[in-house]
Amino acid sequence: MEKEKRINGIDVSKLTETIEAIRKNPEIAKFKFRATNRCLEGTHNRATVKDFYGALQEDISRKPIDFEIDEPPVLLGRNAGPNPVEYVLVGLSGCLTTSLIAHAAARGIEIKGLSTRLEGDLDLRGFLGISEDVTVGYERIRVYFTIDADIPDEKKRELIRMAAKYSPVYNTIANPVAVEVLLDEGRTEGKKSATA
Repeated sequence: MEKEKRINGIDVSKLTETIEAIRKNPEIAKFKFRATNRCLEGTHNRATVKDFYGALQEDISRKPIDFEIDEPPVLLGRNAGPNPVEYVLVGLSGCLTTSLIAHAAARGIEIKGLSTRLEGDLDLRGFLGISEDVTVGYERIRVYFTIDADIPDEKKRELIRMAAKYSPVYNTIANPVAVEVLLDEGRTEGKKSATA
């Protein structure tokens, strides 16, 4: 039996097997992630993730994970959690990190340490409807990587470019994606429909 080979905490043999399985059956690669959210009071709300569809099956194996969401007092909240645009930065940081670590492992590059620092510029005049000339979302996001690895800086820059190229969250933010915001007909707050 072949011994498991781990680089950067990634089982490279299993990664290779997964890639080959998807090449043979592309349907394995189709995933559907889900989240729910409930308003608690004012700007404080709670999002939950639990199940998802992937690798040709529903996965209900994990317990629900809750995310507290709120605004700081200057934005009329109580700091009960990060605000939604901070979660965007958190999601982006996690996805870029995962992408870089996995692709480095696939190339046999050992990463001793990896951290990111993110900043996003946002002008509230868009959100508040004060100016139609101001973007409602982030105007610019900067991600700074610090990589500890025995490779030259150009190789580190190459890994960063690869992380961006293959990060689903980066590409969701950087490229237009169809988002539908709809009324969930047949459901009302506090009462689920028979088909829910």
